[in-house]
Amino acid sequence: MAEGTAFSGGWAPYAAHPAESRGRRYTEEAPTGRSPFQRDRDRVIHSSAFRRLEYKTQVFVNHEGDLYRTRLTHSLEVGQVGRAIARQLGLNEDLVEAIALAHDLGHTPFGHAGQDALQACMADLGGFEHNIQSLRIVDHLEKRYGDFPGLNLSFETREGILKHCAKNKAADLGDVGERFLRGTQPSLEAQVANLADEIAYNNHDIDDGLRAGLLDLEDLCAETLYGGIFAEVQARYPQASRTVLRHETGRRLIDLLIRDLVDETRRRITAEGVASISGVRSAPRALAAHSPEIAHAVAILKRFLFQRMYRHPRVHRQAEKAKRLVRTLFHTLREDTRLLPLKYQARIITCQRDARREARVIADYVAGMTDRFAIAEYDRLFDPHGEAGALRITD
Repeated sequence: MAEGTAFSGGWAPYAAHPAESRGRRYTEEAPTGRSPFQRDRDRVIHSSAFRRLEYKTQVFVNHEGDLYRTRLTHSLEVGQVGRAIARQLGLNEDLVEAIALAHDLGHTPFGHAGQDALQACMADLGGFEHNIQSLRIVDHLEKRYGDFPGLNLSFETREGILKHCAKNKAADLGDVGERFLRGTQPSLEAQVANLADEIAYNNHDIDDGLRAGLLDLEDLCAETLYGGIFAEVQARYPQASRTVLRHETGRRLIDLLIRDLVDETRRRITAEGVASISGVRSAPRALAAHSPEIAHAVAILKRFLFQRMYRHPRVHRQAEKAKRLVRTLFHTLREDTRLLPLKYQARIITCQRDARREARVIADYVAGMTDRFAIAEYDRLFDPHGEAGALRITD
């Protein structure tokens, strides 16, 4: 019996049905009391990489404040937004949640700054992309089971993790890379998880940016769709504090984006006459989308955040420090692999002096670091007094 055949739900005909899953890389007995996508979600939650997301940051370095978002809180927010959208569209909520919780497993320490630095280090050695690294983690790097490497997730979850991929790399990724070569679409669950990611990070970056004093509220209101919503909230709660106004505006903005996404996606499904998941995959365009008006407003908001927050001098200074730290760690460890932990040294030996394979091992090690571990490792390597305080990755 295929995984999930004992399960049924109120799914739309174009949803990803567990009984029709393309399965796992390694055959397993069907789970008892849960669907294959619930099993995927549970395996992600219990993984070491998922726990490390608590100490990997979005925009701010981990030690800058306890209330700023981390990769973990972001992933939980993506899961919540994704499930809300999936429920209204009749999609498989468990699959959306599994993708949402796994989508950032491959992110480096220090957010996009760390990723940019590692990409530069690996430019001539196979490159580095965080979503491919997330797939690498669930397929190979997690060590929890005796019968197979990685987490052995279902095809549909793995497909959703790989949000984008260059064609020259897609051929090396097997089944989940095929759609990039054929020009087909992923499941609607994967499409929804991708857009839920955007909704979540835009909104929480606004929230974090306002609290940190990086964003000017008047400019934000004057130049983006945030302003109209903030004015409505202020009129309804004239005595409310800035904190309450910020939260009320944020939740209304999320609601607006979800409602628009659901409406536009339904319109596209109807227009394309899609009545099965195969119809989703063969559609000439993505079916999950915002309306043109809201898509334009979101683009303006993203441009505002890029210019006013991500390029803010405070953020830029920290980003440059982070890039320098990641570059230094990578090149130092590559020059002397005996500085690596023993289990990584053992992996280096199996590379048989293949420079690209050795570099990939080092990239795996650096990408797996949390912000605080990367700082401690840097101190351990370059500060004579740093060894005693360094934490070691053991799993």
